[in-house]
Amino acid sequence: MKSLRLLVVFLVLSTILSSCKKKEGALLYESDRKESVPAPVQEVPKDILNTQQAFTTLVSKVTPSVVNISTIGKKKLVRPFFEGSPFFEDFFGDMGRPQYRRESSLGSGFILNKEGYIVTNDHVVRDAETIQVKLSNESVYTGKVIGSDPKTDIAVIKINAKESLPAAVLGDSSKLQVGQWAIAIGNPFGLDRTVTVGVVSATGRSNMGIETYEDFIQTDASINPGNSGGPLLNIYGEVIGINTAIVAAGQGIGFAIPVNMAKQVVTQLISKGNVSRGWLGVSIQSVTEEMAKSFGLPKAGGALVNEVVPGGPAARAGIVQGDIITGFNGANVKDVRQLQRMVGETPIGKKVEIELYRDGKEHKVIVTTAPAESAPAQSQTQRPEREAGVLGLSVEEVGPEMRRRGIAGVVVSDLEPGGIAEESGIQRGDIIVSVNQKKVRNLAEYQKAMKDANNRGAVALLVRRGNANIYFALKLR
Repeated sequence: MKSLRLLVVFLVLSTILSSCKKKEGALLYESDRKESVPAPVQEVPKDILNTQQAFTTLVSKVTPSVVNISTIGKKKLVRPFFEGSPFFEDFFGDMGRPQYRRESSLGSGFILNKEGYIVTNDHVVRDAETIQVKLSNESVYTGKVIGSDPKTDIAVIKINAKESLPAAVLGDSSKLQVGQWAIAIGNPFGLDRTVTVGVVSATGRSNMGIETYEDFIQTDASINPGNSGGPLLNIYGEVIGINTAIVAAGQGIGFAIPVNMAKQVVTQLISKGNVSRGWLGVSIQSVTEEMAKSFGLPKAGGALVNEVVPGGPAARAGIVQGDIITGFNGANVKDVRQLQRMVGETPIGKKVEIELYRDGKEHKVIVTTAPAESAPAQSQTQRPEREAGVLGLSVEEVGPEMRRRGIAGVVVSDLEPGGIAEESGIQRGDIIVSVNQKKVRNLAEYQKAMKDANNRGAVALLVRRGNANIYFALKLR
C-alpha cells in the first residue's frame, strides 16, 4: 500500500515537471514551435537604407587610401637644475651629458597619388628617426619625410611601394556648409581604420592658439589621439580636411585643416621641401571696439598697422603707421589672423589691392608681395615690450593718429590668459597713460616706470578706454 502511494506521488510530480518544461520552452524558445509565427518587424524606410548604403560604399572606397603611421624618435630629457653644468659633466662623466629617451607615436595619413606621396600632420613625423607606414592590406613600408610645415602642421612623406596604390580624391573645402555630413577615418589609439561620423560643426575657426595659420573646420565626428593626419571626408568620399587637433576638455570638438589650405602647402613641399609665403612688411594688431571709436571706424574689424618696415613692400606702396587694413585682394579683412593667412597664401611677387582706412577716409593701394625670407631680423626695439612674468601683458607705442589727437601712452596689444592684467579687467586696446602716478608718453617711459614699480611689489595703472579713464591696482607676483 505504501509503495502504491509513492508511485502515485511520483507520477503526479513527473506530470507537473513535464508541463513546466513545455511552458518554459515555449517562453524561451518561441521560434521552436512548429507552427509559423509572423515576425513583428516594421519595414525600414528606403531613405534610411539608402543613407546607410551611402556610408558603407564610401568607407569601402576610401579606406584603402588611409594609412597607419608609426614613428620612433628620441626626445631630450630635461634636467632644469643640472643641464649644461660643466662641473656636473666633469664630475659624473657621461651621466652629466644630455640624456635622451626613445619615444614612439602613432598617427594617420592618406595616399595622395600613385607615386607614393602621403599627406599627414607635421607633429606626427616631427623628430622621427624611423617611420613605418602600414597600408590597408597590411603591407608595411618605410617612409621618408619629403617636407614639413610647422606653421600649418602639414607634412608630406613618401614610400616606395611595389604595388599599385589607391589615391584619395581631394574636394573643395570652400564649399563646406555647417551641418553637412563629416566622416573621419584614422587610427585612434592604434585601432586601424576606425570610422566615425558627424557633421561640420563650424568653419573658419581661428585664434585657437594651435598653429600660426589657422582656418580650421570644426567637427563632432569623433577624433582621438592617432587620428592626426587622417582625412575628414564629405558624403562623396572627397577629402575636405586633415584631422589635426581636439579640445581635450570637451567632447565632440575636433579640428581639421581645410584641404584648400593644404593643397598649396603640399604642392610646395613636394616641389622644393619647404614653404615660401608672401610678406607685406608690417606689424599689425587687432582693432577693438574702443580703438575703432577712437579712429572713427564704423565698427571693429580689420588690422591696425603699428609698424612699417622701412623699404618693405608696404612702405613702398605708401602704407603708414596708423592705417587700418580693411580689405585684401577683394576680400574683407575681419581680424589679424585672417590677414596673416591671406598674405601667407598669396604667391610671392603678386600685385594685390589693399583697402585702408586713414584719417576717416578709405584709400586703396597696390602692394607687390615679397618672400617672408627677405624680412629683416626684428630688432629688440621693434618688438612689443613683454611683461608676461610681471603683469602678463604686452604694450606698443600708440599710433600717429592718436598722437595727432593728443593721446599719449602705450597700447595694450596682448594679454596672457590668466595673467594679472587680464584678471584685473585690463583689455586689449586699452591705453596706459600713467604708472604709479607717473605719466608715460612712450615705450621708454613705460619701461622705466615699470622697473621702478617692480621694486614696490604693486602698481597702479591709469588706463584710457574710449573716452573714459580707469584706474587699476595690480599686485605684482
